[in-house]
Amino acid sequence: GPTEIVIESITILYDSVYLPQLEEWYVYEFSADTTFSYTCAPYFGDCGDLVSHDGYDYSTVLIGEQCWFAENCRYLPEVSPSSEGNETDPYYYVYGYEGTDVASAMSTSNYATYGVLYNWPAVMTEGICPSGWHIPSDGEWQTMEISLGMSEAEAASEGWRGSPVGDYMKSTSGWNGGGNGSNSSGFTGLPGGYRYSGGFDDSGSVGIWWSASESGSYSWSRYLYYFDGNVGRSDYDRYYGFSARCVRD
Repeated sequence: GPTEIVIESITILYDSVYLPQLEEWYVYEFSADTTFSYTCAPYFGDCGDLVSHDGYDYSTVLIGEQCWFAENCRYLPEVSPSSEGNETDPYYYVYGYEGTDVASAMSTSNYATYGVLYNWPAVMTEGICPSGWHIPSDGEWQTMEISLGMSEAEAASEGWRGSPVGDYMKSTSGWNGGGNGSNSSGFTGLPGGYRYSGGFDDSGSVGIWWSASESGSYSWSRYLYYFDGNVGRSDYDRYYGFSARCVRD
């Protein structure tokens, strides 16, 4: 904050010491005359500030009392074509990209707009969110939905519920058929489509986000469609590739 010192980097110097008893200088054998420099993560003050992770600055938004990413996760340590995947190993996809080269996948317009699609094991890897952030649980999604006007009963129910909360969460552009939202929440939900065993589908029409919560052998998700102001809550097979958001601890 403005009244605190923000440390941007730390440098540690290992040098020699003078020993009066021996009347000579002594240099430590370990790390002798070596400099170590550490660059600290950029300071994150209040929600609404950018938060840096893996070389990208994410926008953030306060919804109720929760601080959310206002855009989809872009963490991409590797990439696979849509034909590959299972329920147990992490898989990462970029909509429409059928190769395996990370740099090429990151240069696509779909990556720039929608980020990455993850199967559930991938969305649960440690590197996807910066330190101090995590993939939201199903309960944390419900907390956000209630803060936007859903009743507790609606938020806990399955399927389509809670209109017009979906309108509050959808971006003001990019949705097919005039299905744009007001984005009054600042969530900026985009229709990034999804990956399934048959390929990629529904870009422009649907946005689906994983939660960190399990439902038997499935996991809970949230989805928005172009034709509706509701928010969907369903559990899905973990091989699907959906988008992801992070929420602050």
